[in-house]
This record gives sequence, structure tokens and C-alpha cells, in this order.
Amino acid sequence: MRLLALLLLLTAPARSASYYLTIAGLGGEPEYEQRFTSLAQEIDKLLKASSGGARVETLHGPAATKAKITEILNAFAKSATPQDSTTVILIGHGTFDNVDYKFNIPGPDLSAYDLGGLLDKIPGHQLVINTTSCSGGSVVALKKQGRALITATKAGSEKNATVFARYIAEALRDPAADADKNEAVSALEAYRYANEKTIRFYETQKRIATEHAQLEDTGKSEPVRDANTENGQGLLAARVTLLRLGSAQKAAATPEKRQLLEKKEALEQEIAKLKYQRAAMNSEQYRKQLTQMLLELAKVQAEIDK
Repeated sequence: MRLLALLLLLTAPARSASYYLTIAGLGGEPEYEQRFTSLAQEIDKLLKASSGGARVETLHGPAATKAKITEILNAFAKSATPQDSTTVILIGHGTFDNVDYKFNIPGPDLSAYDLGGLLDKIPGHQLVINTTSCSGGSVVALKKQGRALITATKAGSEKNATVFARYIAEALRDPAADADKNEAVSALEAYRYANEKTIRFYETQKRIATEHAQLEDTGKSEPVRDANTENGQGLLAARVTLLRLGSAQKAAATPEKRQLLEKKEALEQEIAKLKYQRAAMNSEQYRKQLTQMLLELAKVQAEIDK
């Protein structure tokens, strides 16, 4: 078994790193100011507790300036590698003038094109969760291959304050968000959880929904509300692990187990991709590849459980 563990570690891909930046923008009034800051602080705490050594940065209040955001993302660009992942979460108010989306922060606002330019410098795959009003207006500027994009609204014309951010934070602390029960919450799982909770909120309140969340992660298509790996949308979002739960969270604290967890998650993603490609494959070829992947997944899980 020791030899097997050594072989698994040697054949595993180079250990990737994760970078997170959560920003709470201007509230405009005390109630929103407090809400946005509280959500950013909660997300910061959850990510730091479960990220296994990732770099977690959070900005709120007077510190959440365009200059500081630029400084942090430029620092990410200098240290990140193509194997790494970067996640940016925007909480607050946004505006859209039919040309450009802007995130309201102290001093000059951050436009979607500003953010896109900063992210373009950072290697590796990326995730942007824009929970603000008008966030649908940021899609054109931020959509790119290798970048998953989640917005709280389907268009820049949905200008009311959103509740989507509340449920994104909830997805990071509610085990129910882990739909496949692999002790990890992916960006896709968090999106589905928060989207369903948002829909239910408006139904329960008997209010007309003023926000309609959406996801785009191909860089080529239009965003969709019902992201499904079987139709090609959500494949990248399913690969991005936002945080780990339970025993997986504890295992992530050690480099050896963290590498095994990353190998496990990579195998699970390959299995999801294989299932998506099933229709174009010979049935025997599909069965053989799936069996091999499942056997290897079982071996990795056995090492994690030791």
C-alpha cells in the first residue's frame, strides 16, 4: 500500500494553488453597507477555514478601492501558474449604461473591462461570481475561454438590489450544497444552490423576481440559467472547487492528502467529461474508459481514507 501511495503521488499532476479575492462595494446606505461587509467577512472566514493554504484576500469599506484591487490581482498574476485557479467575488451594487458595467466602490468605480484586463494577466482557470445588481451587463467584457462567469442578473437592466449574494455565502456553509456528496463544493454546485434558493425566496415572498442568475463557462456561448454538464455548460464550473467539507477539509491541511484530494477531484471531473462525450463514443470504449477511471478513483479514495 505504501508503494501504491508513492505511485499515486508521483503520477499526480503538480499541486495547484488557489487564489481568492472577495470585494464588498459601496452600500449607499447603512443597511446595505453592513450587509455587504458582513457577507464578505463571512465568505472570507469560510474560505480561510477550508482552503488548505490558499491565498485569500478580502476588501471592504474604505480599503475596497480600484487601486487596491489592482494591486492584489497584479500580485496574483506574478505568482500564479497555469495549473492554478483564481476566484473573484463581487458583492454590492453595480450600474450599467448599455455599454459598460461598473462595480460601485470607494473612489473610481471598477468597470467590467477593467476587471477583465486584470484577470487576463493571471494564468490558470478563473471564476468570477458577480452578485451585484446589473451584473448581467458584465458578461460581454468578462466572458472568456478558461473563465467561468456567474452573475446574479440576466441583464444590465435588472437594477434592483439582489439577494443572490446571501445564498452564495450560504452555499459555502450548508452541506446540502454538496450535491454529489464528495465533500467539496464546486462553483457549479454553489451556483445551482444559490439560484434555487433565490427563486424560492421570490416565490415565498410572493414577489415578482427582479433578478435571474445565470452561468457561462465556455467563453463562446450565451449564459444559461440551467447549467448542465451534459449539454456542455458548467464543465469548467464543476472543476473549480470553492471549498472542502468534513474529512476532505481536514485532509486538505496536509500537503500529501491535499495532493490526493486534487487527484480525486481531477478524476471526478474527467468522469463528468467522459459522460458528456458518451453519445459520440463506441459503447465498449466508453465502458472500458469509465471502468478504468472508477477503479483509479477508488484507489485514490482508499489512500485519502487511511
